[in-house]
Amino acid sequence: MKKSVLAVSIAATSLTLAGMAQAEVKVGFLGGFTGPIETLTPPVYEAAQLAVQHINEQGGILGGKTLVMPSGDTTCGDASAASNAADRLVNSEQVTAIVGALCTGATIAAANNAAVPGGVVMVSPASTAPAVTELDDNDLVFRTVPSDAFQGEALARMLLEKGINEVVVTYVNNDYGRGLADAFAATYEAEGGTLAENLPHEDNRADYRSELGTLAATGIPDLVVLAYGDTSGQTVVRQAYEGGMFTRFIGADGMVISGLLDGVGADVLEGNFIATRPGNPDTPGTEIFVELAEAGGISHEAVFAGQGYDAAFLLALAIEQNGSAEREGLSEALRSVSSAPGEVILPGEWEKAVELIAAGEEINYEGASGSHEFDENGDVPGIVEEMAVEGGRFVSQGFLGD
Repeated sequence: MKKSVLAVSIAATSLTLAGMAQAEVKVGFLGGFTGPIETLTPPVYEAAQLAVQHINEQGGILGGKTLVMPSGDTTCGDASAASNAADRLVNSEQVTAIVGALCTGATIAAANNAAVPGGVVMVSPASTAPAVTELDDNDLVFRTVPSDAFQGEALARMLLEKGINEVVVTYVNNDYGRGLADAFAATYEAEGGTLAENLPHEDNRADYRSELGTLAATGIPDLVVLAYGDTSGQTVVRQAYEGGMFTRFIGADGMVISGLLDGVGADVLEGNFIATRPGNPDTPGTEIFVELAEAGGISHEAVFAGQGYDAAFLLALAIEQNGSAEREGLSEALRSVSSAPGEVILPGEWEKAVELIAAGEEINYEGASGSHEFDENGDVPGIVEEMAVEGGRFVSQGFLGD
């Protein structure tokens, strides 16, 4: 009798757990919660979670199932950690798709070692290095942020337009730093700028005074730092300032994070720091995201926040369009929901999108960070904005090329 009751209890529990699993659809998130972008990751994750919240509040996904977002820490700089985190999401959590990773090296490691073998679509909101374009990914890796081939050119032209015709550069020696530095140098020198020194440095060191001495020996007052504001970029700028070596610091998206302000001091950087980052265009989707983010208590100004929201919302739209939580066919569905023609869907308009998909209508998501017309490599065009430190925070100075 006891054995029979126990067997029934186990069977009932198993059915309950199976029912819960069937009532959920999983889209994973890979980010650098520790390491060189640990202050950049949380706002991007919160923006992706905001998209999940909007979907669940408007009836859920695939006929009322709950969308959930398990996460994994890539540490940004450790390929093994990125591979292990992706493997857990792909093979243990059984996610349908992944938002991420954020750092380029982490995205490449996660794709090559887990996502591509598992047939899982990844959409990165922050991996900007040109190396992502070259991945042999079976059309599974996309990004909602433009390549650094574009940002590097924009940074070079911004400096030349400001009359900054001579600079020295130090860049973090990884896929991100090298790709951005190469793109910057090619355009800067081709269009008349002088690059007196262009030195790589290793991340997570305590002292960069040797490199700084070589750079400062040129006598050029403008230092370009293409690194991470939580680790090497912060240390380089702080030690350069303490040594009185340069009068102006220049960066890119990896430096436009709160860790730089906290570690160096916003007052130190006020008036002598400029940078670029991928921008969000002045479109209805961007305006609505600002309202939604403020209502949700998250920062719409954080770098890659809009791209994070878009990555999550696009993947959910693709799953709905695909008609199941299966992985097969998702990349085609992603291209469909992100491209014209189709009825425009803006951030937060989940219920409208579901109704249109159910009616067999085409949709075209116009997001928080712009239109996402993916090319054959999964890349998107984009815009770049100039940033400066004012009043203790990063403030946009407008879009480049306007």
